[in-house]
Amino acid sequence: MSGLEIGFISLGLMLLLIYSGLHVPIALAISSFVGVWMIRGSSGLASKLIAIAAEESISSYIFGVVPLFVLMGLVVSEAGLGRDAFDVASQTFGKIKGGLGVATVFANAIFAAITGISIASAAIFTRIAVPEMRRSGYEPRFAVGIVAGSSVLGMLIPPSLLLILYGVLSEVSVGSLFLAGILPGILLSVAYALATIVMAYFWPSFVGKNLKAATEHIGPKAAVSKLFPIVLLIVLVLGGIYGGFFTPTEAGAIGAFAAIAIALAKRRLPLKALWKVAVETGHITASICFLIISASMYSRMLALSGVPNFVGTWVTNAHLGIYGFIAIYVLITIIMGTILDSSSIMLVLLPLVLPIAIQFGINLVWFGIITIIAIEIGLLTPPLGIAVYVIKGSLDDQSISLNDIFAGALPFAFIMLLVLIIIIALPYLSLALI
Repeated sequence: MSGLEIGFISLGLMLLLIYSGLHVPIALAISSFVGVWMIRGSSGLASKLIAIAAEESISSYIFGVVPLFVLMGLVVSEAGLGRDAFDVASQTFGKIKGGLGVATVFANAIFAAITGISIASAAIFTRIAVPEMRRSGYEPRFAVGIVAGSSVLGMLIPPSLLLILYGVLSEVSVGSLFLAGILPGILLSVAYALATIVMAYFWPSFVGKNLKAATEHIGPKAAVSKLFPIVLLIVLVLGGIYGGFFTPTEAGAIGAFAAIAIALAKRRLPLKALWKVAVETGHITASICFLIISASMYSRMLALSGVPNFVGTWVTNAHLGIYGFIAIYVLITIIMGTILDSSSIMLVLLPLVLPIAIQFGINLVWFGIITIIAIEIGLLTPPLGIAVYVIKGSLDDQSISLNDIFAGALPFAFIMLLVLIIIIALPYLSLALI
């Protein structure tokens, strides 16, 4: 049996294990081990390859950025800065028709710029924004849908944990990916906000027929007090990276330290909460480590088998062209989003498609932004839709069903698809700041 045949059998085994309910990194590790064993004919060599992959994949200095940004995001969440962002945004946009929906979008965008974890955004704004919108006459489906749609901004607007993971897997500069995510993130935020206003006027049965303006008044001093810590963190982290003062890893450390200092100054981080944040940071980092190690094993097995070269040659001979290849890739990514989480999609697809993208001469930074947005769409689609399940778990109102959340998120998934098409058609929007 040839290495190519073994490679395809290993891919089939991996998919079978995933669909059987096995965790993706374990499925990747098993199929990789079996594949290398069959190709080389030695379990000892397969074991050594796995050991080398485990050591080399997470020993890089750049990998330190993961736990640091996770820690910063969790501390910011615990410190209540999401609540502060929403208060100021609702004061700013509350009197516009559909204003609380717009406020939710921009509060999520601000929160994304200091966390990078969409699940945290979904949980926080479900508790903050949904009750406020319900009191103001917004329909339940719209209230949860706008939270679901805007929560995924955390995966696109830097510092994004998914962009960091893509950078590690593709060996692309994390700083360049952060820069590339800014304009698409702003474009998606503005598209959500404009769509919300349009829907409020022309689709009141979905948004709400008798909307009330926000009544809570926040004075200028209070608004500055709430926004100052957020702006400080953004300037420290992103300004430091883009200004060339810090590497992304150093920026993560400074951001985490500043977030802890702000939370302690606001007296919102008791010792018990700090311990909880530290433990959760460890859990998330360990899971990401396992994901990256298994992805490294999988990439090496594929390289040994020759599958990427075979697929690349087939795609080239099929004369699909760059945009034909990207269209198929986006379609597969969105379909996989209905059954897998975002990290797993990247782990399964990137080792297979990156060699093809390189063969086509595609800019891998632009390709990364396309990948992130396509994956984000999957976060809103059934049956998995992780953001939807997080919202359901965070809701106090049990009358809102899982189907209601999926239905509410559907228009925003379509908006995201339109933005993705624009980004594909106009690569400049991703690469202008690099």
